[in-house]
Amino acid sequence: MSVEQLATRVDMTVRTVRFYAGRGLIPPPRRAGRNGYYGPDHLARLELVKELQAHGFTLAAIEGYLEQIPADATPEQVALHRTLLAPWTPEMPETLDRSMLERRAGRSLSDDDLEVLVAIGVVEPTPTEDVFRLAPAHLAVGMGFLDAGLPVDAALAARRVITEHGRALAVELTELFRTLVWPHLVASGQPPELITAMIERFKPLTVQALVTSYEEAVDDEKRRTVRRRANERD
Repeated sequence: MSVEQLATRVDMTVRTVRFYAGRGLIPPPRRAGRNGYYGPDHLARLELVKELQAHGFTLAAIEGYLEQIPADATPEQVALHRTLLAPWTPEMPETLDRSMLERRAGRSLSDDDLEVLVAIGVVEPTPTEDVFRLAPAHLAVGMGFLDAGLPVDAALAARRVITEHGRALAVELTELFRTLVWPHLVASGQPPELITAMIERFKPLTVQALVTSYEEAVDDEKRRTVRRRANERD
């Protein structure tokens, strides 16, 4: 590919691609006379750069991350690093005006409804009036809270509890993946596409295990509450 074709493939400007090349984020192009040509390895690394940017990495942090990837890594090996990031990334937020948000919700939304959705992090206001950033995957949950008539105070309290414990779980499970799962996958000798499929299964499996554990814990707590009240009556 020419630099123009590469820039089009990764949705960057030619100037940005050349800037990244100058910073060493991608290897030099293959030269043929005055022309430089780019291949799948350049494409894979620039796609990884975009993934890291989506995670909020600074340029310096991206440079540090890429330094850990061997210079002779294949495009498939570089893509594995994107796979490690992508399954744990929520959907990129969408920017919608109020009427579009209501169409997505399937109902009209009062100011109180919007206050609840903001409180639980489903939508986020923007500087423009009646324009919001939406986390698409969370909209169904938000509508469920609205249908249940959840007060704003309860929504805020629930979000604090869920965020606190969710963050702690994410930290511990990420460390577990880094120290136990990832080394095992690398040492397995499996082809990159199979490792990618295994990585992509890890998040839904942990989410399902978490849901099951939570359901069991709620049932246990209900039984303890019933027994405690029975004992108090006696």
